[in-house]
Amino acid sequence: MTSLNGAAHPSITADLPDSESRLLEHDSTLTVTQSISLTLGGEALLIVGTKETQSIALYNILHAELSPTGLTITYANPVTKDDVSVGALQYAIPEEDKARAEAFKTRLLDLAYGNAKRYKRIKVLINPFGGKGTAGRGYHHYAAPILAAAHCTVDVEETTHRGHATEIAERIDIDAYDAIVCCSGDGLPYEVFNGLAKRPNAREALSKLAVAMIPGGSGNAMAWNLCGTGSVSVAALALIKGVRTPMDLVSITQGNTRTLSFLSQSFGIIAESDLGTENIRWMGAHRFTYGFLVRLMQRTVWPCNLAMKVEMDDKNAIKEHYRRYANSEPPRRKSGDSVDDLQGLPELKFGTVLDEVPEDWEKIPGENMGNFYAGKMAIVSKDTNFFPASLPNDGLMDVVTIDGTMSRLTSLKMMTEIPEGGFFDMPDVKIRKVLAYRLTPREKEGYISVDGERIPFEPFQVEVHRGLGTVLSKSGHLYEAEGPRP
Repeated sequence: MTSLNGAAHPSITADLPDSESRLLEHDSTLTVTQSISLTLGGEALLIVGTKETQSIALYNILHAELSPTGLTITYANPVTKDDVSVGALQYAIPEEDKARAEAFKTRLLDLAYGNAKRYKRIKVLINPFGGKGTAGRGYHHYAAPILAAAHCTVDVEETTHRGHATEIAERIDIDAYDAIVCCSGDGLPYEVFNGLAKRPNAREALSKLAVAMIPGGSGNAMAWNLCGTGSVSVAALALIKGVRTPMDLVSITQGNTRTLSFLSQSFGIIAESDLGTENIRWMGAHRFTYGFLVRLMQRTVWPCNLAMKVEMDDKNAIKEHYRRYANSEPPRRKSGDSVDDLQGLPELKFGTVLDEVPEDWEKIPGENMGNFYAGKMAIVSKDTNFFPASLPNDGLMDVVTIDGTMSRLTSLKMMTEIPEGGFFDMPDVKIRKVLAYRLTPREKEGYISVDGERIPFEPFQVEVHRGLGTVLSKSGHLYEAEGPRP
């Protein structure tokens, strides 16, 4: 008996070229009934019948299992434009065909997972208060069935207070899990990275344990950059197929403290729009737009002193740097990569905010600063590819500075150009790739945002550490964002 649960979605069904229809190897096809056969194409599993051919993208294959009752193949079936659910193919396999079915199943899984580890061991942290407070319900309804169908081992824990994820990461058994997955906004990954950083074996922990996100907050930048989605179920699939990827982290010193950042630091109108709108979280991502417009009408300049260790400040050079990286061999971080288990965080090359500014740093005029934004990821929220030239593992931060004395009309034009992809090339947008910087506010009160979290309004210094962290990414190489235009 044969059953098909969940027909192939139009987006993964297409006319296939003759080369994909031909058998690739002896174990690339399996006849399961007189009228149906399964064939492994270049990027899809083809279900070939007498009247039609359906296809399921190999990326969507979750698991295949041969049991006494037959062959079962589970997969992520697109049910809407933004969601997938678990579907299954079930076929009875005669005893004499089981050896061939076993070979087919093995090859199917090899192709479906590629460089991604199967059956990941995952620690899931749910922030029940994140975003609109729906993270837990979204995880259990949309993500948990996908992870279960892929035979992941999952340990779920809800956070109960600010800093709880830091406490969990600081004491977690890094040999017991492959990844910590945050079902939250960007606040929980920030806490997890800093919890791992507090360990005496910080470098080993940050190398061994990948940090990932299932979106459950307002911005969800990590999910957009690494998974290319804000959908809970699609992000769960991306994590299952996610490839271990080294990613730069940055150290921030302020007073005598040192913390890590994975996403961004902001001062000026962006920080004000983010942190100054906590009271309207119910608006979701729209609160950032609202906050920006309100502040643009009230004030445009946030003066500061700024110094940077600049590597590139020419936009054409930055574009060429991006292209070289994109065309290079993807970096790989295997689970067994050797790291000294006695090492804490890397030493700071440029000292701390309490030291003198190095003499070879460039002093940047800051009396008319309208917006200072430094990023290690491209997308800062849905449709906001603010740092299109940002790269996961190039050892550089992308810094955008904008003069606050420009016209409000130009500022609004910048805002509309971000989703259109024209922001990078606007003449009023100054972009640099830097190794480190120091920013000192000139006023007594205001906002400084680090990964969406508020830090004291006082001088801070930042430097980047190449490949210090580990994430699970869809590509294993680049962010899921359009790079700068040629």
